[in-house]
Amino acid sequence: MKSSLTTDVGLLLLRVVPSAMMLTHGYPKFQKMVSGDFEFADPIGLGAAPSLFLTVIAEFICPVLMIIGFKTRWAALPPAFAMFVATFIVHLSDALGRKELAILYLGFFLIIMLLGPGKYSADGK
Repeated sequence: MKSSLTTDVGLLLLRVVPSAMMLTHGYPKFQKMVSGDFEFADPIGLGAAPSLFLTVIAEFICPVLMIIGFKTRWAALPPAFAMFVATFIVHLSDALGRKELAILYLGFFLIIMLLGPGKYSADGK
């Protein structure tokens, strides 16, 4: 059986690394929204501005929450949904190489939802 320390460090890395990488996608969208530019794709028919707003929550706000480990399981849900949309709607007809990043992120965020944040988090679970 693995030690608790190894498990908790593994969960910390599982939370922080994909979330930090997701920020590289979310921060430019956040800047776009703050600057007042609301042109954005509308893959599920909500409108460009609501789609941008929800994507900023999923790719910028929620990853920050996951990095600190606050409400981690809930915070993993919007990014998982966003990556589901990216994989199965936006990139559905694309080759695997084009959508593999979205698939990987989807997997990471689903695993985080299932396993939780671990001991080294604001939630401390």
